[in-house]
Amino acid sequence: MMNVIEFLDDTGQNIVSRLPKSGQLEIIWGSQLTVRETQEAIFYRDGQSIDTFGPGRYILETQNIPKITKWVTKFGYGEESPFRAEVLFVSKQLFSNIKWGTREPILYRDKDLDIVRLKSFGTLSIQVNNPLKFISKLVGTHSNYTLTELQDYLKSIVVSKLNGLIGKELDSIYDLALKIDDLNLKARNSLSETFDDLGLYLHDFLINAITVPGEVQKMMDSRTGINAFGSLDEYFKFKMANAIGDSANNSGGGNDAFSTGAGLALGMMIPQYMNQSMKIDTNVQDDIVDKMKKINELKELGLISEKEFDQKKSMLLNEL
Repeated sequence: MMNVIEFLDDTGQNIVSRLPKSGQLEIIWGSQLTVRETQEAIFYRDGQSIDTFGPGRYILETQNIPKITKWVTKFGYGEESPFRAEVLFVSKQLFSNIKWGTREPILYRDKDLDIVRLKSFGTLSIQVNNPLKFISKLVGTHSNYTLTELQDYLKSIVVSKLNGLIGKELDSIYDLALKIDDLNLKARNSLSETFDDLGLYLHDFLINAITVPGEVQKMMDSRTGINAFGSLDEYFKFKMANAIGDSANNSGGGNDAFSTGAGLALGMMIPQYMNQSMKIDTNVQDDIVDKMKKINELKELGLISEKEFDQKKSMLLNEL
């Protein structure tokens, strides 16, 4: 038999704790029930809740607990006889900074980068706001239900919601900085309804980061660099200048410049840059050839002298 009914959680991880862990308590009239500030105690019998107690100290007497008294009287218990029940203590404290993250990458179609694998992680904070619904939906017959068990389940809900939300709200990963606050708000609104159905209140939800694979990040950095310099030509000049500088700094170590990373980069970039620099707009080239033909015809017709022809030809060649 139990004279004092209470539950103390030293770990801070228990959300629901059942007394006893199996079977039922034999509770005598006059027993003391103590419910802490962040707790709610629920008496169960035959799988049904009999009564709920908020924070406070209760003496279990017939005049204090009418619901239990009615139930005891119904089954013929006397005031001196113990009655049997289960007591579930539910923690209603705020569980903050719960970490979530994607175990597997999210496949995302980016308008600029095509198909990209994204990973995301962040935090959320929750609180049990409907103990009966929470026990019914998640706890069941568990003798103890911890934050770890709940966290694993909530992660799967978050990732599932986030998959659809990112695809719907984000056109390009380049827009993430502008969209992050909007994504946080819409994700919280979407998740709140699901959490409420579980008896939980979602206090806050934050996406701390959405990341791309390393090779995609390098490609994004290169594109950003080109945009910053205004053109591919200027970007190559900058990269070549850096590579030359790195090669010069490493040459004092006795190694050949092109055996270093900078030298290899320079060796690969020079042909590409020269090709870019030596490309001539085909329309301009065709125009100059046409003009050369015309001044040659003028010379053959005697309309311009040899000297004038040479001058005109020289000017056109300079345009190339």
